[in-house]
Amino acid sequence: MLVNGVKLNYDDYAAIIASRSSDPFKLLIMTILSQNTNDKNAIKAYSNLSSKYDVNAKTLSKISPVELAELIKPAGLHFNRANRIIALSKIILENYNSDLNNILNLPCDVARRILLSLPGIGLKTVDVLLLFTGRCAIFPVDTHITRVSKRLGVVDVKAKYEDIQSFWMKNYPESEYLRLHLLLIALGREFCSARNPKHNICPVRFMCKTWFQISF
Repeated sequence: MLVNGVKLNYDDYAAIIASRSSDPFKLLIMTILSQNTNDKNAIKAYSNLSSKYDVNAKTLSKISPVELAELIKPAGLHFNRANRIIALSKIILENYNSDLNNILNLPCDVARRILLSLPGIGLKTVDVLLLFTGRCAIFPVDTHITRVSKRLGVVDVKAKYEDIQSFWMKNYPESEYLRLHLLLIALGREFCSARNPKHNICPVRFMCKTWFQISF
C-alpha cells in the first residue's frame, strides 16, 4: 500500500496470516500469541504449535501446560500464555461445543460482551476477532495505533482505548476499518516507532502534530 509515495507493508501481520483460516479459534490463538511481542515471534510460536497439534479447543484443553509452554516459547511469557490458552480452550469446549461461531453468530454487542467475559481476553483481542472474521464493524486498537493516534494529535495524550477507537470509527466508513487498522499498525512499526521515530521521512508527517512541534 502506497501512502504519499511510501510503501507501507502489513503482509507479515500475524492476524492476517491466522485470518486466512476459516476457523476463528485459530485466529484467537494467534492473537493471544501476538500480545506484547512482535509478529515474527508470534508466527514462530504458532508454527511450532500447529506443526505438532491441530489448533482446536478440544486438543488444547488437554495438552500439558509444560509442553504447550515449550512450543509457544518464542512468543515469550510462555507459561502464562500456556495456562491462559488451556483455561480458555476448556471453557470454549465445555460451554460452546468447541466452536467460537456459537458466540460470533450472536448480535455484535452480545458476542463482544461474552468474549470479554472469557479469561485472558482483552478489548483488542476481542475486537480483532470480531473484525477479522467479518462479524462486526469494530476498530481494534493496539499499542502502535495508540502511539500513532496520540502523536498525530487526533486524540488527547491521556486518551483511553475507547476514546481512540471512537475517533477512528467516527471518521472513517465501516468498509475501511480493517484496512485502516492495518495501515496504522504498519505506520507505527515502520515510521512512528516507540523509540527513534523517523519523523522526517514519515509519509503523514505534514498531518502530524508532533512533527510540527519538533520542526518549527
